[in-house]
Amino acid sequence: MAAPLDAEENERFSSLALFLVLFPLIISFLTSYYLKIKRITAVHETIVGLFAGMIVGVLLRLGPLKPVREMLRFSNTIMLNVLLPPIILSSGYELSQSKFFRNFGTIITFAFFGTFISAMVIGAIIWTASSLHLFRPHLSLIECLIFGSTLSATDPVTILAIFNTYKVDPQLYNIIFGESILNDAVSIVMFETLNTLRGSKLTISSFFSGSTIFAVVFSLSMILGILYGLACSLLLKHTKVGLFSELECCIVMLVAYTSYFFSNSVGMSGIVSLLFCGITLKHYAYHSMSRKTQRSTRFFFHTLSSLSENFIFIYLGLSLFTGDHLVYRPFLILFTIFAVIVSRYCAVFPIAWVLNKISEMRAQRRYSASSGLPQQPAFQIPRKYQLMLFWAGLRGAVGFALSEGIDGPNAYPLQTSVLVAVVITVIVFGGTTAQMLDVLEIDTGIENQSDASSEAEEDIDRMAWGGSAEEGNAYAWYRDASVEPNDVPTATVDTNEVIPGLDSTSSALPQAIVAGPGGLRNCTTDELDEPADESVPDSNLSARDVIDRANLIFRDGEWFQRIDERYLLPMFSNTVANRKHEQRKENLSARRQSSRIVSTNGPPAFAVPYNASAGMEEQSGRISPGKNKLH
Repeated sequence: MAAPLDAEENERFSSLALFLVLFPLIISFLTSYYLKIKRITAVHETIVGLFAGMIVGVLLRLGPLKPVREMLRFSNTIMLNVLLPPIILSSGYELSQSKFFRNFGTIITFAFFGTFISAMVIGAIIWTASSLHLFRPHLSLIECLIFGSTLSATDPVTILAIFNTYKVDPQLYNIIFGESILNDAVSIVMFETLNTLRGSKLTISSFFSGSTIFAVVFSLSMILGILYGLACSLLLKHTKVGLFSELECCIVMLVAYTSYFFSNSVGMSGIVSLLFCGITLKHYAYHSMSRKTQRSTRFFFHTLSSLSENFIFIYLGLSLFTGDHLVYRPFLILFTIFAVIVSRYCAVFPIAWVLNKISEMRAQRRYSASSGLPQQPAFQIPRKYQLMLFWAGLRGAVGFALSEGIDGPNAYPLQTSVLVAVVITVIVFGGTTAQMLDVLEIDTGIENQSDASSEAEEDIDRMAWGGSAEEGNAYAWYRDASVEPNDVPTATVDTNEVIPGLDSTSSALPQAIVAGPGGLRNCTTDELDEPADESVPDSNLSARDVIDRANLIFRDGEWFQRIDERYLLPMFSNTVANRKHEQRKENLSARRQSSRIVSTNGPPAFAVPYNASAGMEEQSGRISPGKNKLH
């Protein structure tokens, strides 16, 4: 047994271990810079970080620095309590809430049922192969199901980064993104639930018992996260802590992390709590924050998330060679990878088929109730999107962190198999995403209106807080040869103004398509709210009421939106700032839309849209101009 290190040697080896982690991180981010400059999307910096970690791990394995190798061994405590929370918090805080909840039914179906199917299929395949003695060691059914739950979580960090670069259809992006952030939480709860059944005989009653535990844990964890977010919103709204922005920023971050650790301490899921706490903070607390805190939280959460993502992949590469208890079973690894692929197939295509059928039936029912008005197209998940969903099923570090909790005599071979499966799926599926977009002929270059508004959010808010249009770059989207930059008028905003027409029942929809005597036409929300002609029966009904009765306007979660606007936002948020911000975003979006329509249909009268990056994309040839679309 090696003699314990003294304090000076321990400090020296600790510094060397941190250096060996930070240096690959620097290499990873410099590689990211080079890839962005050269517009190379076939390789992502996370894969570079994975290989960099593997190289450092090999050097430590072959070298004499055993104390450093022991310090860099994978720890699920570090993974779950230090590295994973920033990623989940940033995901919830920066979530496009409108698109997330618009596709919430699809996302929740893939996250819950897809994760459950993946765990069951992996467990069944491994248990069958073990029962046939196709590999060692022999595994019980509950061990196989626990093993399957660790590999049921997807982590498509690399794929989503490439999607952002190529501007893939936001519909596809949001489904994959929403599924990934939710099924991490689902797999963790499922793993903990199955662990409670260890040693007991699996029966129908135990299945229902486990399902009940799972539903209770997930629901209570979500409620805890929402309560923490609402409490922070009330604190910011009814105090003047915003006068000290550094204190306000610290309070927001600490409240979020407190929800995570409190939930874990009481046996709930910290990941679920943190995710919904981040969503609640952005929806209610954001507009009660000072401008500096808004900037700081967005920037700091995103920075921590980027550091954690890259560090996780370096950590995985290191773990392939620094672990002292790695037991490689080639046939077990092969069956594991085969089971992961089969389970992803079973979790994507049957569910997509069912969702498409349900969508068709709903569309037919709406058409039957619309009194002969034009039938609205049913939302469908195309076959090529299903194939991309299947390809996005690579496994991540959450699965390996969960595998550290596997107990029993077969723990080491199972943990090693999970690690190898994660590394192989990241390299194979993540490294070929760009090629799959071309093979499947998935449209790229689609501009996401909500993302464009999000990018301009800082400029809008700067104008709202007294900045000039020149500071906010308010006219950066337009260029007209006949107008000099100095001639562009400065937009001023009165921060004390009251916005007309934004009462508690106002709709977020800027316009709708209605059927009338002249055929289909665009109709603004103000026109929809105007009373109908008195000579027509039911004249006390507005046009919106008539259309709603005819089922021509369908908005997911409309009931919650109305409750939120009438009761929750006035209670928990600064409603004036919130509404003014949303109005500016809508005005900006409408300005861009009208400018694009003018530039598409004919010569512009005053201004044409200008996007410098679009010209670069056309010159580089990475994105075909024929595929550019407006979403």
